[in-house]
Amino acid sequence: MPIGDSDFEQVLRSAVEEAADARCPKLLAAALHHSVFPGGARVRPKLCLAVALANHCDAPALAAAAAASVELLHCASLVHDDMPCFDNADERRGRQSVHTAYGEPIALLAGDALIVSAFALLARPQLPAKNRLSQLMRVVAEGVGAPCGIAAGQAWESEPVVDVSLYHRAKTGALFIAATAAGAAAAGVDVAPWKLLGAKIGEAYQVADDIQDATSTPEQLGKPCGVDVALNRPSAVSELGLEGATHRLRELVEEGVAAVPPCAGRAELQEVVRQQAQRFLPKVCAPVAA
Repeated sequence: MPIGDSDFEQVLRSAVEEAADARCPKLLAAALHHSVFPGGARVRPKLCLAVALANHCDAPALAAAAAASVELLHCASLVHDDMPCFDNADERRGRQSVHTAYGEPIALLAGDALIVSAFALLARPQLPAKNRLSQLMRVVAEGVGAPCGIAAGQAWESEPVVDVSLYHRAKTGALFIAATAAGAAAAGVDVAPWKLLGAKIGEAYQVADDIQDATSTPEQLGKPCGVDVALNRPSAVSELGLEGATHRLRELVEEGVAAVPPCAGRAELQEVVRQQAQRFLPKVCAPVAA
């Protein structure tokens, strides 16, 4: 049976509770829970599960673990991204960021612990389809490391000259690629055709974030705005202008829909991509055509 959102959330909660059990220092345990719950839209894990479902995955527990692993890594990246050495953001998801609530040392350690928990989850002995784990762990690791994962994406912000598209693909696109590839790996199908879908959606998501950073308020987003300008960060808006960035965003969403590879549930997955796109399209953008 396909696994639902509530089942996935239970796997995610189980992973956090395993890391934050009675042996864990209390502040770190609290920070781990704060980092992951109640959570945001869970776009990446939902995408991972949708890809697995579209490929008629026969190992739903493995797909759920893959999705939870991707979400743990995403939450870790947010904890680190908010810290003073990067965005210095005191708010995330409408409440205090982890370093604001628990201090910088605990925030750093919480992010590290979540990364470890993501891979510990995939190493659980009871998971089915062991022959798929090696590829699954590789695609997830590629999404967070170097040379092209989240770590590299964050590092581009320290470079004197930045290719914005390359920066976007690493900082944001890499984990979307990991999500689509992980869903394919959990289903036991070739991951290569699924990476383009993740790349397109990920870049679209980052362009949308750039637009929102330039046009929204902290109350609307639940986090600080105007960060790109304040920190002189590369962005689609600074490179293309608001109108150009909006046009690029529409293009990327349409390319993402078209990039869904042939599979049993292609039409259904394309509709999922359209629906998810509507969630993060800024109001300046027209709806995605069906």
